[in-house]
Amino acid sequence: MEKNAKIYVAGHRGMVGSAILRKLESEGYTDLITRTSKDLDLRNQQAVADFFSLVKPEYVFLAAAKVGGIMANNTYRAEFLHDNLCIQNNIIHNAYLNGVKKLMFLGSSCIYPKLAPQPLKEEYLLTGPLEHTNEPYAIAKIAGIKLCDAYRDQYGCNFVSVMPTNLYGYNDNYHPENSHVLPALIRRFHEAKISGVDEVVIWGTGSPKREFLFADDLADACYYLMLNYNERHLINVGTGEEVSIKDLALLIQDIIGFKGKISFDTSKPDGTPRKLMDVSKLHSKGWKHKIGLREGIALAYKDFLAKFA
Repeated sequence: MEKNAKIYVAGHRGMVGSAILRKLESEGYTDLITRTSKDLDLRNQQAVADFFSLVKPEYVFLAAAKVGGIMANNTYRAEFLHDNLCIQNNIIHNAYLNGVKKLMFLGSSCIYPKLAPQPLKEEYLLTGPLEHTNEPYAIAKIAGIKLCDAYRDQYGCNFVSVMPTNLYGYNDNYHPENSHVLPALIRRFHEAKISGVDEVVIWGTGSPKREFLFADDLADACYYLMLNYNERHLINVGTGEEVSIKDLALLIQDIIGFKGKISFDTSKPDGTPRKLMDVSKLHSKGWKHKIGLREGIALAYKDFLAKFA
């Protein structure tokens, strides 16, 4: 990518898109194109067609999506499927029509079957049923992967797909109902510390294991892959390391400085026992994450304090 190339970052105000934008700026790219949802409704076919025809971006990072936690995914099933399909179809098709040199589509680890073996290898895609609660979102993301591959196969487009693991970092979502587990715990431990309560109760047993990647590390991986990865089919992006929810809670408690106790409500569900990405393909391409979990949580908490405290 030439330093003066026109680069469109779709979804630049989200956690992932904003991290990609920061990375490109730090690398000296000068013609970065962004549009807010108010300025450009990516679900609107004609609006997206007009935008691409007028602006003619050379490279595209497709980080725009309707996203949310389990409750939002399960409640707004039609919206999550419809809106994400529209966004992807419009951007990918118009990237082809307007001769975009390369497009990167960002998906999610929820594309893999609910009961797939661990760690999750790229070839496990479409080998079993999905988790019901986020099935609409997952199906949309799978369609995006297949659309990129199809445009590569039929038209020779250099469209690639990356699948991140669980993310956290700057500009994360700390909504009390719609946030994911790590930012939710940051908020709960912070509020418990400020209000002086002596206990934080966490759903489940604390035994499930999850993998977490700092969003700026994902942006670094996306930049690296944009320069070095030109293959069909998807590639996982993660740390290849997992932590139990209990140990995650203890780590966040320590970083925030909450002095009370943690208890687990075992009457509540645990969810999937493990969700770990196989990142051997990524490592073989020459990229590995840099920000450890403790360092990343401390950075995220500092960002949380700046925005909400």
